[in-house]
Amino acid sequence: MPSPALVFAFILATLYGVVFHVVLGGDARRLALFLLSSWVGFAVGQVMGLLFDVTLFQLGSLRVLPATLGAFFALFSVRGLTTGQVRRPARRRRA
Repeated sequence: MPSPALVFAFILATLYGVVFHVVLGGDARRLALFLLSSWVGFAVGQVMGLLFDVTLFQLGSLRVLPATLGAFFALFSVRGLTTGQVRRPARRRRA
């Protein structure tokens, strides 16, 4: 059975990814990408909070502030890497 902190972390990271998708829009693939990046970023932020002993906004063993910052860093990074310009095909001249 997973710990309450793990369940709360999963819910928070999922909420961040879903809200990010609702605000920016996109298809189901982008939702999956945002969810995955939010989960990974949240986990990396949690580990960084443990390594650097950041105790600001700590709930039990969950370091909320660094985990949230990690999730948003990952989300904005993924958005920056996946957002491209839409190019229209070049028009050919008729001779």
